[in-house]
Amino acid sequence: MRVFVLLFNARTENEGIHTLKVDHRNVVLMFESEDDATRYGLMLEAQDFASPTVESFELEEIEEFCQGTGYEYKLVPEGALAVPPESNVDQTDWQPADSKAGKAAASEEPIEFSNTELEQIRRKLEGLL
Repeated sequence: MRVFVLLFNARTENEGIHTLKVDHRNVVLMFESEDDATRYGLMLEAQDFASPTVESFELEEIEEFCQGTGYEYKLVPEGALAVPPESNVDQTDWQPADSKAGKAAASEEPIEFSNTELEQIRRKLEGLL
């Protein structure tokens, strides 16, 4: 079974997985639906959290990761409206990509998307409405 999780700084040395802090435990949310994971990620962004990337993994892969790190996990069924907590932790175990780049980020070229990529993003956003 494939599940979807939220990653920050995906495919970098500074990658982090989204977790909830529940009674001093880290809980990884695994979504059955990519659209539900995307919706949750957009809600995080609306709370001024870093922009996550939705990534697909085999359920067993995430379970093994959680067992190895001492994290717990929760499967969010398709159609369940998971809502992020109103407050975020003060400090994360990973750093937002722009904080490491510092002043260099300001001089970088803007990111450009192909028409196909823009169309895919548009469809995903329309699906959230």
